[in-house]
Amino acid sequence: MAFLLLLLMLTACAAAPQDLSGQMFAFPQVTSSAHVKLNATIQEFRAVTVCFRVFTDLRRDHGLFSYAIPSVANGFLIFWDNNNNELEVHLNNVNSEFKGLDYKPNMWHSICTTWDSTSGLVQMWFDGLPTMKKYGGTAVISGRPIVVIGQEQDSHGGGFDSKQCFTGMMSDIHMWDHVLSGCEIMRFVNEENFTPGNALNWRSMQYEVVGRIMLEKKETLSCV
Repeated sequence: MAFLLLLLMLTACAAAPQDLSGQMFAFPQVTSSAHVKLNATIQEFRAVTVCFRVFTDLRRDHGLFSYAIPSVANGFLIFWDNNNNELEVHLNNVNSEFKGLDYKPNMWHSICTTWDSTSGLVQMWFDGLPTMKKYGGTAVISGRPIVVIGQEQDSHGGGFDSKQCFTGMMSDIHMWDHVLSGCEIMRFVNEENFTPGNALNWRSMQYEVVGRIMLEKKETLSCV
């Protein structure tokens, strides 16, 4: 009975979409298993925008957003490469590298990433500032998705490595099947009114928590 209760404590599933506004997931420890699985409502992408906020003190490699399909583990991966001091976007295993970003520890950062299959161009917006555009390929992302935060998938739904796991906090995760304009991205960055993601929507999120991960009120400097 105690073992069953432990399993219930460490694995929580939100069967119906929930509004996570004002909340965050806290990843408090290094592990090769703990993660949050997000249920994407779209299975084919010819364009993508992913936005989220992140807080960590990690100074090693770690995955931030891992979208895998059966044919490609790195269907859409956002990854911090600490050795090269860069954020990477992997699209169908094509890697685009973004250097010179002020990824400071122990503070919230807003990260948005866009890609369009027509041009193949990838761009990041880091704390509201755009990077140069890189070529990420034109292949459509198609197949049954598994979206994970907290771990980096090396296989469809698995292949986790504790040396690449995320510890810290994440919040406000949205995903769209189109490229947001700069003005729309700035509305997200500034926490103003914006149209939520149609593939992943933090205000209506279906998710599964595996392991010791806590859903808590988002930490801010405001005491109101």
